[in-house]
Amino acid sequence: MNAIKSAVGEEELRRANSILRKYKSGKTALERKTVENEQWWKLRHWRYIRGGNDNDFKTTSAWLFNVIINKHADGMEAFPEPCILPREEGDKKEAERLSCIIPAVLEHNGFEETYSDVLWQKLKTGTGVFGVFWDRKKLNGLGDISIKKVDLLNLFWEPGITDIQKSRNVFCVELVDNDILEGMYPKLKGRLKGSGLTIAKYIYDDTVDTSGKSVVVDWYYRKYDGQKSVLHYCKYVDDTVIYATENDTEKPVVGENPDGSPVYGASRAERGWYDHGEYPFVLDRLFPAEGTPCGFGYIDVCKNTQEQIDRLSQAVVKNAVMSASPRFFLRGDGSVNEREFADWTKPIVHVNGNLGTDSIRAIETPGMGNICMTVLESKIQELRETSGTNETSTGGTPSGVTAASAIAALQEASGKTSRDGTLSAYRAYARVIGQVIELIRQFYDIPRQFRITGKLGEDVFEYYDNSGIKPRTIMETGLDKIMTSPVFDVKISAQRKNAYSKVQQNELALELYRNGCFNPELADQAMLLLDTMDFDGRDALMRKIRENGELAREAGLYRRLAMTLAGRYEPEVYERLSSAGNGDDRSPAGGKAEGKKQNGESQITLRARERAAEAVVPS
Repeated sequence: MNAIKSAVGEEELRRANSILRKYKSGKTALERKTVENEQWWKLRHWRYIRGGNDNDFKTTSAWLFNVIINKHADGMEAFPEPCILPREEGDKKEAERLSCIIPAVLEHNGFEETYSDVLWQKLKTGTGVFGVFWDRKKLNGLGDISIKKVDLLNLFWEPGITDIQKSRNVFCVELVDNDILEGMYPKLKGRLKGSGLTIAKYIYDDTVDTSGKSVVVDWYYRKYDGQKSVLHYCKYVDDTVIYATENDTEKPVVGENPDGSPVYGASRAERGWYDHGEYPFVLDRLFPAEGTPCGFGYIDVCKNTQEQIDRLSQAVVKNAVMSASPRFFLRGDGSVNEREFADWTKPIVHVNGNLGTDSIRAIETPGMGNICMTVLESKIQELRETSGTNETSTGGTPSGVTAASAIAALQEASGKTSRDGTLSAYRAYARVIGQVIELIRQFYDIPRQFRITGKLGEDVFEYYDNSGIKPRTIMETGLDKIMTSPVFDVKISAQRKNAYSKVQQNELALELYRNGCFNPELADQAMLLLDTMDFDGRDALMRKIRENGELAREAGLYRRLAMTLAGRYEPEVYERLSSAGNGDDRSPAGGKAEGKKQNGESQITLRARERAAEAVVPS
């Protein structure tokens, strides 16, 4: 009896390898640029600078390096945190729970380090890549979400597209030791012969041996089943399939009928790999380019100017060395002992015969004009202005500017490029969180326990599963079922790790307190004031002030009712309450606002520092 032919076999893998090679050939220029940019980042870029003498001293200034580390610092100061919002009133509770659960999932993945690594990648190459996967091996086989940085050299897509989700196929490759592969997958023993696919590599300091490794390919592709596009997945090495969703036709048991017979769900061949139907890769571009999902970064923009700076610096250093090391013309028939003359430790130099003026003569080294230093300084300033890391953005004060408000205005204006880059990172982060929610919806069938932070900072342990966000039937007509899933919006905000931002929030709260905004009797005036202001947490504060005002009004009504009843039936109690009320007359405002802080710093200067501290954080 003939065996059933697998949907994905050697013939399909040959076709996949052919597509992979075509995708790789279309990505050659990007790979070359990525490897070169990494060398520029490590200050080893002279191999890419043409011309000059190879024996000359090669200066490497770190102006471009300084640009990248400043932009990275701006991005990490605005590290994001998610807020999940429902689109329907009935999903509000699940949205609140997800807002607490997802940060715990990110923390388990060490996401802050991953975010930092992807940000470095984005600034250097122009594109950072997140990978959002379901890892079955996590939690002792229970499985959990895994968020990783994906190397741009190992990812391949259809040439000519601008959105990776529109690619017909996506490949992610990795080099793995043969002995590890054979231990993990016994069917690979004796079959690892090499596919002939070469992967672009960075120029490492260490010698990396890849002779005993094989290329493992994760192949993602879509097929249309007549109703929707289904994402399929195949993992293979050479011509051997390790796993393919199209070959997985086993139907899992998802329930039980009233008569005790099992209820089977859709197999992987029918359902696909991920229910959300998207490739598990999120690309974050810095500066977009047409015809590619990748962008270009600060090294691409500024490396020409950095090259000119290094060439001018080389000329300056070379001229200084020549001026400090005098050279001489010596006649061939001269009478000077050359060895003694070149040795500066010998006080006496012997000569034969008379020493004429033309026997030896110093070589004059022409000095560099001021124009050289002027051009060098202008190139440094050009690089700083082009990249948006001028003196103001890095915390310096321009000469001639002394007013605190003017300094803050300059710093806020200079930080707009960092804010723009941070907003693009937030958009990519929102797509990452969207895929995390979909993986929770698909795989969190078994409850898991999380430690979350309560409203008062206490540790709260909560169980969570996907029962509240799984697809549900909203209409059933005959054999057809219309199903829907709760849809959530992701709002991103900064975690506000900057110490200045915390001081700002605290000072604002104290200022509102001094002006009586927290007095329930002044709730209406406080609401009018806050309605004209704009700061983080304003809406929540307005809600609390309104609630306190309503409670105060209700308490006043009950107090007047109690006084009326006491005056009618208990005169003594009425007199005692009246005297107590007259003696407890305090100023509702709690004191007037002071024009200056106790330490003598004016409010204008304080607000200027606060605005400067927020210059790189999107509002």
